Amino acid sequence: MIENRPGLNALAHLVLILGVVVVALPVWVAFVASTHGPTDFMSGTVPMWPGPHLVENYAKMLDTGLSTSGTPPVGWMMFNSLVMALSIALGKIAISILSAFAIVYFRFPLRGLAFWCIFVTLMLPVEVRIVPTFQVVAGLGLLNSYAGLSIPLIASATATFLFRQVFLTMPDELVEAARIDGAGPMKFFRDILLPLSRTNMAALFVILFIYGWNQYLWPLLVTTSSDYYTIVAGIKRLADVVDGLPQWHLVMATAVLAMLPPVAVVIFMQKLFVKGLVETEK
Repeated sequence: MIENRPGLNALAHLVLILGVVVVALPVWVAFVASTHGPTDFMSGTVPMWPGPHLVENYAKMLDTGLSTSGTPPVGWMMFNSLVMALSIALGKIAISILSAFAIVYFRFPLRGLAFWCIFVTLMLPVEVRIVPTFQVVAGLGLLNSYAGLSIPLIASATATFLFRQVFLTMPDELVEAARIDGAGPMKFFRDILLPLSRTNMAALFVILFIYGWNQYLWPLLVTTSSDYYTIVAGIKRLADVVDGLPQWHLVMATAVLAMLPPVAVVIFMQKLFVKGLVETEK
């Protein structure tokens, strides 16, 4: 039983408010900076209230971009990031759910070894395998392409493990009932497992979409053409100025725009996301 004490409630609310302030303050500073002109940062002090250049700064980055940095308009970079994030999220879910389905419901030699070989890849971060992966992608001619941005990041041991755990919680009676009704493996997968895994797929989609959207190192390596720059790597290029000072008001406007799609995905899929994480019974 949870005790209802005014002092504890006040302390809990105070901790939550402090947490919100700590998380929201950098976002607020970035937004404020994106509404000022280039000379407002030369004094060394950061303004804390919005300025008069909000529409001007955002319209410039969405329409023409910053030509001195060699990057295309922000809208095009956001489109590239959207294609990459959707390809990674949907590709990971499709491959992982099929892999987990095969591991749980099919009997074949070395089935356990196959799963653990997939699971062990969790110990290999992207930075460890990025050089051989780049060599393979370059050898296949996939540099400066959406395939080169997405395919090397599609396989996911984590998603395979999560779907395996979900399938292990399914009652055996479902399999027996489907077998008695004459349903084949793929019909059982399509008509029973997929609907029951809907919330889990939604939760994974949110996580994987944000993972794909926030990719920085890999797009920086495989894209040399501005037609395939992603928004996160584009922010880095905007901040790199050889002769002169970075135009931080435009960099911050780009950063704020880059936050909008992941935030929108989390907001619109919040209920399914939470349900997919906490749901344990089918």
